[in-house]
Amino acid sequence: MTNPLRHPEDRRLPKIAGPCSLVLFGITGDLSDRKILPALYDLASHGLLPPSFAITGVARRLKVPLEEMVEESIRTFAQTKFDQRVFDQFMGSLSVVMGQYDEAKTFQDLGDKLDELDQQQGTGGNHAFYLAVPPDLFPTVLTQLGEAGLSEHLEGWRRVVIEKPFGHDLESSQELNDLVTEVFAPEDVFRIDHYLGKETVQNLLSLRFSNELYEPLWNSDHIDHVQITMAENIGIGSRAGYYDGVGSAKDVIQNHLLQLLALTAMEEPVSFSPHDLRQEKEKVLSALDFFGPVDQSAIRAQYSEGWQGGKFVKAYLDEENIPADSVTDTYAALRLAVRTRRWQGVPFYVRTGKRLARRVTEITIVFKRPNFLPFEQRVTAGQSNNTLVIRIQPDEGVTFRFGVKVPGASFNVRDVTMDFSYGHAFTEYTPEAYERLILDVLLGEPPLFPQQKEVEESWKILDRAFEYWDTLDTIDTYPPGSWGPLSSDHMLARDGRAWRRA
Repeated sequence: MTNPLRHPEDRRLPKIAGPCSLVLFGITGDLSDRKILPALYDLASHGLLPPSFAITGVARRLKVPLEEMVEESIRTFAQTKFDQRVFDQFMGSLSVVMGQYDEAKTFQDLGDKLDELDQQQGTGGNHAFYLAVPPDLFPTVLTQLGEAGLSEHLEGWRRVVIEKPFGHDLESSQELNDLVTEVFAPEDVFRIDHYLGKETVQNLLSLRFSNELYEPLWNSDHIDHVQITMAENIGIGSRAGYYDGVGSAKDVIQNHLLQLLALTAMEEPVSFSPHDLRQEKEKVLSALDFFGPVDQSAIRAQYSEGWQGGKFVKAYLDEENIPADSVTDTYAALRLAVRTRRWQGVPFYVRTGKRLARRVTEITIVFKRPNFLPFEQRVTAGQSNNTLVIRIQPDEGVTFRFGVKVPGASFNVRDVTMDFSYGHAFTEYTPEAYERLILDVLLGEPPLFPQQKEVEESWKILDRAFEYWDTLDTIDTYPPGSWGPLSSDHMLARDGRAWRRA
C-alpha cells in the first residue's frame, strides 16, 4: 500500500507497513521476552505499526497469564516508557494459539486464526512467521507450516523469519536451506542477524561511501591491517544447553563478525538496492581465506577460573551442565585474508570471547606509517599508527587517532583522538536492532538480511578452522578478565602487530 499524496522520494516521514500480522512461535521463550515483544511494543509506541496489525503467539504452555508475562517483558526490556494506553492497544492486538509444534491440529487452529484476522481485522492475507524457537525445532515447524498450507497465499504475502544459527556447519546449513525453500520462496525467507540492524553497523556504509575522506585510502596502499572484536565480560550464564557444542566461533564469528568484515571490505555497490549490496558482500566472503597456514591463523580457548571484577568465577568446565571433557571454545580468533586486489597483503584479525576484560564490539582500521617522515626519530617516538575505530557497542560512535605537536618550546609529536558519539550528536530516538529488522520484515525490505550464499561462504571458512581444531588433543585457556589466551597475542606478534586494548 502506498500513500497517493506522498512523493516516493520524500524521506521525512517514517515508513509504515500495510495491514499484516506477525505469528510468533516461541512467544514464551527468552528471545521473545528480551527482544521481540519489547521491540514490537516500541514500534507501536512510535506509531510504526499499521492500525490493522495483529500478533499471534504459538505456545506449548503458559506458565503465567499472557498479559502478566507480556507486561513484565515490556516494563523490563522496552526502550520506551511504559504507557498504559499503548499497552492496552498492544494487548488488544495479541492472541495465543496453544498446542504442540509437532501436532497438525496446532497448525489447523493457527490457520483458522489467520482466516479470522483477515476477515475481522483486515490483515489481507499478509502474515510473517517468526521462528523464535530452538534450532532443532526449525524443521518441525517449517514442515508443519508447509503441510498445513500456511506458506501458500492467493492474496497478500507470507514470509518466514529464521534466527541464527543457520545450521552448525556448511552441510547442515544447506540442508536447512533446502527445507526452508521447499516451504517458502527464497525471496520470502528473512535470516536475522541482529548486528546488521544496529545503527553503527549501517553507519559504516555511510562513513565509507558518503565521504570523500576515507574511500580513497580504503585499500592495501594505506591500510596496514584490520581488527574486528566482539568481547563480552560475562560467562555463559544459564545457556549451557545451547552453548556447549556451539561455542564462540560458530555463535559469533560465522555470522556477526564475518558480516562486519564483509561490510568493511566490500567494494562500492552500484546502488543501495538489496541485490547490489548482497552481491558485493558475497564477493568478499567468497574471496576469504586464511592469512597463512590454518594452524598459525586459528586460535581457540576456554576461560579458566579466577578473579574478575572483585568476584571469583568458575572455569567454563565447572559451569553447570558442562561436560568435564568439553572442548567447546569460549574464545576464538582468526587471521584472515581477502584475496582481492584492494586487500592484497592486508590481514583481517577477528576475535570474540566470553569473560574478557570488558564488553565491547568494534572495528579497528589501522593505517600504515608514512613512507617518509621529515622528523628525527625522537620527535615521533610517542606516535603510533593512525587508527579509525568504529564502535558498535557500547558508546556507539567513531574515534580517529592521529598525531599532533605537543605544546611547548620543543618539537614532539603525540597521539590524540577525535571522537564522534551518537548519544551526543543526535537527539533522535535510536531504535534497537530488532525494531529495525522486524519493521523491515513487515515492509518486505531485505538489504539487512544475509542470503544463503553469504551463509555458505561463511561456513566454508569456519569448517576449515574446525577441521584443524578437531585434530588437537587440548584446548588453550585464559584467565577471566583478561583479553584472551597468550596464543592469540602470539599470532599477531609474529606479524609485528598487537591487539588493540579497547
